[in-house]
Amino acid sequence: MADSSPRTHEAPEIPDPDQRLPIVLVNNPHPATLQPDELLENCGLRTQRRSGPGGQHRNKTSSGAFLHYPPTNTTAEATERRSQADNRRIALERLRFRLAVDVRSPSPIDGHEIFSEEKQLRKRYQGHSLKISDRNCDKPAVLALLLNDLHVYGGQPSAVGPIWQTSTSAVVRLIKSHSNAFVFLNKIRQHHNRLPLR
Repeated sequence: MADSSPRTHEAPEIPDPDQRLPIVLVNNPHPATLQPDELLENCGLRTQRRSGPGGQHRNKTSSGAFLHYPPTNTTAEATERRSQADNRRIALERLRFRLAVDVRSPSPIDGHEIFSEEKQLRKRYQGHSLKISDRNCDKPAVLALLLNDLHVYGGQPSAVGPIWQTSTSAVVRLIKSHSNAFVFLNKIRQHHNRLPLR
């Protein structure tokens, strides 16, 4: 006799840690969630005059900024502005986005304790559409936390949406807004034999 009982919605499958895509894992808090000034204090800064478009005037006045974050050996640079301070600010922004994509920290989905900065970020953006401007200082941090959760769930935005109290499309839209994050998400999906998102 056929089972006529109502079917319940099954919880998304969480891959075992040893089945997940190998990544660079650091302890909480994720470095992209640190305040920019705090992250900068933990970086090595090198400045150097760079040649490039703009001719002789550029060569004499522009000063490139090169940031290195030793714990993960992550670097970023900016050389396009004449002001060394502007280049340092741009390099720091690029470093935060690079850390958000390239580095993972433990997700609360796995039962790990999270720091107050992460709790505040999650609370601030849960239940929202996740339309975050590139100019918003929180964007690298939110990307990092979303990618942490997506890594744990094997690249399933439909599983991560409910955690953030938002739609699957909102999760995908934010990840797609940063091309390297979207590439990383599809790399996770490929590792788990899931079709790429487009």
